[in-house]
Amino acid sequence: MEWHDEGIILGTRRHGETSAILELMTREHGRHMGLVRGGRSRRMQPLLQAGNRVDVIWRARIDEHLGMMQVEPVSFSAARLIEQPVALYGLQLAAAHLRLLPERDPHQNLFETLAIILEHCEDTLIAGELLVRFEVMMLEELGFGLDLKRCASTGSDQNLTYVSPKSGRAVSRDAGAPWADKLLAMPPFMVNSSVRAASLAEIIAGFRLTSFFFTRHVWEPRAQKPPEARDGFLNAVARSLSNSVISSSETSQLL
Repeated sequence: MEWHDEGIILGTRRHGETSAILELMTREHGRHMGLVRGGRSRRMQPLLQAGNRVDVIWRARIDEHLGMMQVEPVSFSAARLIEQPVALYGLQLAAAHLRLLPERDPHQNLFETLAIILEHCEDTLIAGELLVRFEVMMLEELGFGLDLKRCASTGSDQNLTYVSPKSGRAVSRDAGAPWADKLLAMPPFMVNSSVRAASLAEIIAGFRLTSFFFTRHVWEPRAQKPPEARDGFLNAVARSLSNSVISSSETSQLL
């Protein structure tokens, strides 16, 4: 068995004295792991850092085996990411979400979105917006997609400002007004992909919305807690945009 693909490194762990087990998000083969011989050497360690983009060849005797990986660099992003808390926590959060998916299932859109996140991590608002969009995509891939295109009540695609917590469908401003206190607020950038997030408040609203559905459909049924990187990412975004820090209790209330 053999394939050649491009991947983004999500993490590594040591194996024996000299080797490492590499975890990648690949374009065509999903989240995939493999053994890199000599992965702990001085030559390989700078390459096998989370966030770096690599060309990878995977080989195994049969498909079910862990297999061996041979990697070559495409771009070195790890050093840049480590210096930026928003980027570092964003990568950790994305990796935690990807681990919810079965290994080796292809998800090319998630790979492309992760690559875009890493390219734009210097802009805090864009990074926050992209992570919210990434979570919406994750819900879709996990089978709990949201319908944010048309109002569940009127069928209109105008003035969509809420999401129903029961159905996960968008609701227009007028139709939702009588039940506004029971609906989830939806920031404008979640309605239209051409609209950019304008403030920290919009980023928080987006994460609050996705958090509700992750908790209901993913975390609680699996007896899991939200990834710790989620609090770290939100705090890094808040610090970058407003020079403020959100405590863990405040984060829980927000999300």
